[in-house]
Amino acid sequence: MKNNRLMWFQGISQRIQTWLTNWLLYEEKRTSPPLQDFHKMSEALQLADVLLFKGRARISRVISIVTQSRWTHAALYIGRCSDYAEDSETLALIREHYTGDAAEQLVLESLLGQGTVITPLSMYERDSIRLCRPRGLLKEDAEKVVFHAVQQVGREYDIRQLFDLARFMYPYAVLPRRWKSSLFTYKAGSVTKTVCSTVLVEAFMVVKFPVIPVIHEKDEQISVYRRNPRLFTPRDFDYSPYFDIIKFPYLNYDKTFLGLVNQAGGYRDLPWDEDETFYCDCAEDCFPQEAEVKTANQGKKV
Repeated sequence: MKNNRLMWFQGISQRIQTWLTNWLLYEEKRTSPPLQDFHKMSEALQLADVLLFKGRARISRVISIVTQSRWTHAALYIGRCSDYAEDSETLALIREHYTGDAAEQLVLESLLGQGTVITPLSMYERDSIRLCRPRGLLKEDAEKVVFHAVQQVGREYDIRQLFDLARFMYPYAVLPRRWKSSLFTYKAGSVTKTVCSTVLVEAFMVVKFPVIPVIHEKDEQISVYRRNPRLFTPRDFDYSPYFDIIKFPYLNYDKTFLGLVNQAGGYRDLPWDEDETFYCDCAEDCFPQEAEVKTANQGKKV
């Protein structure tokens, strides 16, 4: 009797989780082109670069609200299969999970509904992306970071960790934030599940590269400690002082775009709409300025 009841509860729980996953994965349509030049960015990528994405799924909106950041997903650039020597252990691991074109640029990521997977970078060509480069990371350490990350392929996505993180970061709490939280307990089997940021942070910890470490200062002595990898979100790579942000504007006004001798003032030559009486929230949502705003602007002297 107890076994039947347990199986019934497990079945209901699985149905609820499946419904919730499908609901969170629903994606909205793109309303405008991305701000960065995807092809220039792709050409500049280096091994172990971190890519941040502004997702369009409902889960991305949840993450954005909780973290107060537009960046809702993180992935690690692992290069092309053709970049590796044929006897490379990393290449052998990649080929176990990716059988496509050897010249395809690849990223490693953890996705809801899929777990930790290897994905062609081209899947994100029309998405908003930020390139975060670990400052001063040695080539041999970049290879170790990627090797550790690739070993995690197949780990399930931990939706429980995601919601516990939301509860931990939410400014108002009825229950203690650590109560029944997966963020601070390491039970047997828990390492089989993860989320995108945790996988990346754990890989960088292998070579003691800081993302946002915990710094203790006592008696004029400074000690650096590894921060709990389950507390990281994609925005931490953006905020980290140890990662450089490299940008490739979609509409670039330097000499490579407009043939200008000097990039100073090139922004004036961008293809601005001639009707200056409209503001836009997005490409499909534009509205006229308020009358008092236009009047105020017209009254200003330069």
